[in-house]
Amino acid sequence: MLITSLCLHKCNNRLIFEAMILKPFKSILDFIKAFPNEESCIEFLEKVRWENGPISPFDKESKVYNCKGKKYKCKNTGKYFTVATKSIFEGSKLPLTIWFAAIYLLSIDKKGISSYQLAEELGITQKSAWHLLHKIRLGMENNSYFESDNGIICMDETYVGGKNKNRHRDKKVKHSQGRSYKDKTPIFGILQNNKEVKCFVVPDTKATTIQPIIREVVQENSLIVTDEWCAYDGICKDYHHEVLFHNRGLYINEDGFSSNPIENFWSHFKRGWISTYSGRIQPKHLGKYADEFAFKYNHRKSDLSGKIVTIIKGAFDKRLKYETLIAK
Repeated sequence: MLITSLCLHKCNNRLIFEAMILKPFKSILDFIKAFPNEESCIEFLEKVRWENGPISPFDKESKVYNCKGKKYKCKNTGKYFTVATKSIFEGSKLPLTIWFAAIYLLSIDKKGISSYQLAEELGITQKSAWHLLHKIRLGMENNSYFESDNGIICMDETYVGGKNKNRHRDKKVKHSQGRSYKDKTPIFGILQNNKEVKCFVVPDTKATTIQPIIREVVQENSLIVTDEWCAYDGICKDYHHEVLFHNRGLYINEDGFSSNPIENFWSHFKRGWISTYSGRIQPKHLGKYADEFAFKYNHRKSDLSGKIVTIIKGAFDKRLKYETLIAK
């Protein structure tokens, strides 16, 4: 894991960012020392967002003028901006030190962190913590396609919403067993080579819903491993399809193909969903939580610094207002 050690000196009463040296993290104290104030956070954001100097978010081809207070001016549009403009940090009343601490805490916990716990850890309101976490999850989104060499692809669906047997008598839903989504929200998952997983919150698990997603993100002629669910019928026309008949007790075939990797991911996702978030994720927000757990799975072997930089890079050119978050 890495941290940024800043070599600073005074020049004309201003601190100038002279170098960024990467060293291993040993504790949260090292993280705090690396980002002790707003200036250190701003310098780090600028380094991540603009490797070769400020670029206007309003016109990337425009010349940029430096102004006081880490502000810049776009020559072509005449608009002022900072490194936080057009990002999840824009308009926030919370200091960047709080933001960085929240990103750190969400990154190190495999099962996530609730807004109540984060609020207590950072000394902010639960409402602010909840909004903050949802913004950070925007930086965890993965909109890229799989690599051209897809390798072995495992696919499976899971259903989120609680078990009918655990509900009170007057809240039970009839005919909601098995793959029913009358009272649950289905999520479709695709796992490549046991390395990268993508999650898609879907309205149902029919072939007309599942197969277009497969054809969009998986290269033709790839090897696909699934169970016997009927939504996968017919994909053998475009892919090499290995079917594991779970209803017959077959979870690994004679060639060694198994769907256990994607099942393991779902197991981890549901443990976090139940233990950390108490199974209270609203369906409209479920995709953001799925992105969080997919991000942590995909970067499980990455160092902490790499995770934080990836989140911050994904946080630019995105906004999420509270009014949008709570809208029905």
